[in-house]
Amino acid sequence: MEISKAKTNNPIIKKFFLYLLLIVVTIFMIGPFLWLLSTALKSGSENIFQYPPKLLPENPTLTNFVKVMDTFPFWRYLFNSVVVAVLTVFLNVLFCSLAAYPLARMKFKGKNTIFILVLSTMMIPFQLLMIPVYIISLKLGLQNTYMGMVLPHVTTAFGVFLMRQAFLTVPKELDESARMDGANSFQIWWRILMPLVKPSMVTLMIFTFVSAWGDFLWPLIIVNDQDMFTLPLGLNMLQGTFTSDWRLIAAGAIISMIPIIVFFLFLQRFFIKGAMNGAIKG
Repeated sequence: MEISKAKTNNPIIKKFFLYLLLIVVTIFMIGPFLWLLSTALKSGSENIFQYPPKLLPENPTLTNFVKVMDTFPFWRYLFNSVVVAVLTVFLNVLFCSLAAYPLARMKFKGKNTIFILVLSTMMIPFQLLMIPVYIISLKLGLQNTYMGMVLPHVTTAFGVFLMRQAFLTVPKELDESARMDGANSFQIWWRILMPLVKPSMVTLMIFTFVSAWGDFLWPLIIVNDQDMFTLPLGLNMLQGTFTSDWRLIAAGAIISMIPIIVFFLFLQRFFIKGAMNGAIKG
């Protein structure tokens, strides 16, 4: 009994099973991406529906990627997606942090009630808000514009919550010291709090970028000019044109995923720290 118990408590065995579990989960998570990449690299002579399926292409080729970019204005769609995503990230971080500052650092009547009301909006699906937001966008003349696509994502309850939790982790003594030096509320927000909550801010940037980049429903509603299409709309057009050639569809999907991967890899060192900061104090 003691020997078996010692084997069970062996840290090496625990690490082995832990890493084995992580490897299995990793394979399960990246499996669809690997299959998509394999399909995009297969030549026209290979049967992508063969059974049993083959993951590795017999003759890997980049022809599908070249054909996709030559047949469709992918660079235009990519430019539109980049503009929309960058504007969304900038405005979301700006307005969410401005809204979170008084909820975290100021004392006023009804502060907690306002915060609860802000959080309660997370329970309302966007589909219920599409019609009023669409009418507002039309009256503002935002149809077929970048700002029209950005409008619904300018401020989110999740962003306000995340930035508020991040501001709460900063000692209030810093605010008092800054006020003694003559700083106003805006200067405290910009020069003291924002640099100190950079990990949480980057976390919000990543979530917002991924959401804006992959948004399909709202651009489909507010945009009817093909020159203003984003990559998700372009991919939908690609699927409608090449319904029988899934190699080209897979190649287009891979191209649309590259910016998200690059953006995350560039900012990943802040991601875990920022995600944990939001759970420290509430």
